[in-house]
Amino acid sequence: MIREPITAPGPGRRHRRSFWSLLGEQAVEAAIRLSGISAIVFVLAIFFFIFREAAPVLFSEQFDPIEFLFSVQWYPTSAVDVRYGTLALTAGTAGVTLLAMALAVPFGLGAAIFVSEFCGPRVKETLKVVIELLAAIPSVVWGFVALTVLSRLMVEYTSAPVGVNMLNGGIILALMSVPIIVSIGEDALRAVPDSYREAAVAMGATRWQLVFRVLLPAARHGLLAAVLLGVGRAVGETMAVLMATGHAVHVPHGILDSVRTLTANIAAELGEAPAGSEHYRILFLTGIQLFAITFAVNLAADLVVRGTRRR
Repeated sequence: MIREPITAPGPGRRHRRSFWSLLGEQAVEAAIRLSGISAIVFVLAIFFFIFREAAPVLFSEQFDPIEFLFSVQWYPTSAVDVRYGTLALTAGTAGVTLLAMALAVPFGLGAAIFVSEFCGPRVKETLKVVIELLAAIPSVVWGFVALTVLSRLMVEYTSAPVGVNMLNGGIILALMSVPIIVSIGEDALRAVPDSYREAAVAMGATRWQLVFRVLLPAARHGLLAAVLLGVGRAVGETMAVLMATGHAVHVPHGILDSVRTLTANIAAELGEAPAGSEHYRILFLTGIQLFAITFAVNLAADLVVRGTRRR
């Protein structure tokens, strides 16, 4: 049997292959660049829409920004004296978020460290599946749990007159934020090169010394991102806090007081406000306030990251 000799592809064929491979690389690069730009465009478009709806009242002569930001009087439907003060709403948002982060950050980072460094492969896979299932639970289900289960426990085991209060909302938001913190934190710890672990073990470091002296400093940027995502989930949550916090407009004096958050206030009143009315546009202005709060949190975190990099 005579076999024909194998010949290398000619220059024309190599040229065609390089042309198509180059064209594919350029298409993938363009798609990635378009995806990155689209995220910025979508955020700007959302902000433009909210600003367009709030602009008529924001630039009107009757609008008082000092009263809007620092007054606790929120009476949008009063027939005699309409007042739009968001200080109590901002205080409720800050109180619930801080309480949720005080509970979620230690447990979330601790669980991330355990999943990444201490548990075996089978337990790790099981825990990751459970964490993903927790993250997939809808917020209205969490709110229903807070309204029917946690509220009864609050009344029974605390001195709270009602079970829907800031503590209830903080616990629910912590449970909702923990899966995000665990998932992103575990990825950040796993991204630390194994050479760091091997060098620490070679120097005689214990497992806890490896975690606190090596892994946490090396993964601090990723862990900070995990905490920020948890804060964003807590600040932007609507239905769960609407059902869990009592929806009372006043500055809280303790964790057992009922509060109302900015997001819950928008969700509760936007459907009842007539389109184009002052109340309607003030609610959109509250959305701009939420944008500003989120921007301030991200800016502070960016300054912290830059400070740690300089050190």
